[in-house]
Amino acid sequence: MLTIQGINQYYGGSHTLKDVDFEVAQGSRTCLMGRNGMGKTTLLKCVMGLEPVKGGKILFQGKDITRASPQDRARLGIGYVPQGREIFPQLTVEENLRVALAAKRSKRVPERIYELFPVLKEMAHRRGGDLSGGQQQQLAIGRALVLKPEIMLLDEPTEGIQPNVVQEIGAVIRRLNQEEGLTILLVEQKLPFARATADRFSILNNGRMVAQGPMDALDDELISEHLSV
Repeated sequence: MLTIQGINQYYGGSHTLKDVDFEVAQGSRTCLMGRNGMGKTTLLKCVMGLEPVKGGKILFQGKDITRASPQDRARLGIGYVPQGREIFPQLTVEENLRVALAAKRSKRVPERIYELFPVLKEMAHRRGGDLSGGQQQQLAIGRALVLKPEIMLLDEPTEGIQPNVVQEIGAVIRRLNQEEGLTILLVEQKLPFARATADRFSILNNGRMVAQGPMDALDDELISEHLSV
């Protein structure tokens, strides 16, 4: 579904992604892992078109989207939940969800969003900035789902969230994948959540892809070498 071929990316003089080859199969739940500063967020931003690449290709469903705008990528079926959620704090929950509808030229928030996250319906008229961190994360995921994506990119969805909401988010991710076939590309550093949520892993180290495979192949040696602090 998503294929990255020889991607290179730079921040000033820093070479952040180095000849990255990476593939996300349709219907999979892939966790992109690595220590802080290894290039995980940058890779997601490159896929979404928020950061330019200096070489290589990004293919989605066989189509070259390397130079496509973020808006065009969203219309093609790529959903994105950024690190830190980035909701609009002064807008209501419903208004935050409606913002995403502009890309589809639609006015109605799908009822499915409220089925997955009942708290969003309960708080539809509350300002986004008044929600808890966990509720804001649910809002950010709901905003991405409004566009009915074929693949969802989630950057650290458990960061700063209470454990009970972390479990709810993990359950929703698995449900969307198993019941609706939504492909998941997840950046996550919490190993228990990654194991419970993803079926495949890929590890970035200093901007290079150093290991990939089924989640049950993520052994102690790989964890010690690439993930332990």
